[in-house]
Amino acid sequence: MRVSRALSGAFVLATVLDLVFLVVGFRAGHLVAKPLIVPLLAASAARAGSPRLLVAALLCGWGGDVLLLSDSDPAFMAGMASFAVGHVCYLVLFRRQGPPRARAGLLAVGYAVALVTLVVLLWPDLPAGLRVPVAGYSTLLTAMAYTAATRLGPVAGLGGALFMLSDTLIATGVADWPQPPGPDFWIMLTYVAAQFLLVQGVLGTLAERRAPAAAAAYREVRSTTP
Repeated sequence: MRVSRALSGAFVLATVLDLVFLVVGFRAGHLVAKPLIVPLLAASAARAGSPRLLVAALLCGWGGDVLLLSDSDPAFMAGMASFAVGHVCYLVLFRRQGPPRARAGLLAVGYAVALVTLVVLLWPDLPAGLRVPVAGYSTLLTAMAYTAATRLGPVAGLGGALFMLSDTLIATGVADWPQPPGPDFWIMLTYVAAQFLLVQGVLGTLAERRAPAAAAAYREVRSTTP
């Protein structure tokens, strides 16, 4: 219990420090704090008994985080690829959680419209070499967000939506669109919240599945107790 609390506290501390560093423009602090956030979340999730695919998805996100600290085009492509592998891990994991829930068709239409609209609007302003990769990555990200919402419920669904928002801010920056004040702050805030909510969605679903089995085991013990 102490280790779990320490990991959770360290995750919150690293997140707050990184956001503060972004607000004040302390890049050196950001370079130190950012790579700590997701590994601490992954360690906390592993401690809570999360599936290996969840930890793998988080570590792929961490790889993308580190690579995107560089401003070079090869690092950007490699970072996008690392995040893409993480989304594949999420997709496989989410699809194992059961059939889609209610209103899956309506959500599919909404996410499809959002994806097509974003790609069409961004396409002319993206560098030629990034158009196809960004479109492919956006499709994978949207599929992850949709699957999180339909297979796990509102907590993970919000996490997937925030992931899309965070990466949309990155894409619009690459396309040289007007940005909100302090875009890096909003990118990190929505990204970290997304990863946290996805973890909570998975752990919450696992807890729901384990509860009936634990209750049945308890009743069995009680029934055999003299």
